[in-house]
Amino acid sequence: MNSSSNLQHGNSHASALDSGIFFKAFLGLLLRDLRVLTREFLPFLLRVGMQPLLFLFVFTFILPRMGGGNPLAAGGGKTDFGTIILPGLMAVAIMFSGIAAVALPLSSEFGITREIDDRVMCPLPLWAVALEKVCFSAMQSIIAALLVIPMAIYIPAVPVRADISNWFLLALVLVLASLLAGSLGLVIGSTVNPRQIGLVFSIIVVPITFLGCVYYPWAWLDKIKWLKIAVLFNPIVYMSEGLRAAVTPSIAHMPWWAILTALVFFLAALGRWGLKGFLGRVLS
Repeated sequence: MNSSSNLQHGNSHASALDSGIFFKAFLGLLLRDLRVLTREFLPFLLRVGMQPLLFLFVFTFILPRMGGGNPLAAGGGKTDFGTIILPGLMAVAIMFSGIAAVALPLSSEFGITREIDDRVMCPLPLWAVALEKVCFSAMQSIIAALLVIPMAIYIPAVPVRADISNWFLLALVLVLASLLAGSLGLVIGSTVNPRQIGLVFSIIVVPITFLGCVYYPWAWLDKIKWLKIAVLFNPIVYMSEGLRAAVTPSIAHMPWWAILTALVFFLAALGRWGLKGFLGRVLS
């Protein structure tokens, strides 16, 4: 009995030790990447903030002050255009930041120098190295999304009417959407030739952004039924609609249960695809 209990105690102690090493190594990778980000924080802010800043400035500050008003706001009724696009711009910031934070570094790490070999030497399983990249990109995506809110408050000519009544839903959508964007970045970075990354942004990322219900709610596509169904295969639609449900609930949006279900589905599918590609590139 004593030998059996000692063996069980030894196994539990070894398991706790392994868990401690795992979390220390995982945290070490996160802190390493965070230190690099702090040294390049200004370029990071410019990268994630320039697109929403310019979009808000042109379409919600300049056009409303022109004689014809904002042509994009036609059909919006009493809701101003800034309020309509605030959740969509947050989703775009999440998507671009998540993809850039994973796909672009991976394209160089899988290059001729094989810098990825240095990273996988840490005492972590390979899947945890990929997970760290996705988690770190999610942190950047959340920062990028939150940066859009003060821009939308101070730039538009007509004040944006945000009403965040469900903070839990907002936090949940932000986390799921940011992890999803990082997983998509993992897919692109581990399966696309580094020389084709720019082409991928042109033929995949930009189209799914414009067809992702960023500049209009999904409910407004009733008159184009085929498009309303087709965009359901676009993950950024659920990012935009989820943030619309949390930030501007007065605007028509999908039911929250459908949004969360789709976000979890796409996260699982893209995460699995990205992990498979990552393991294949590392072990090749």
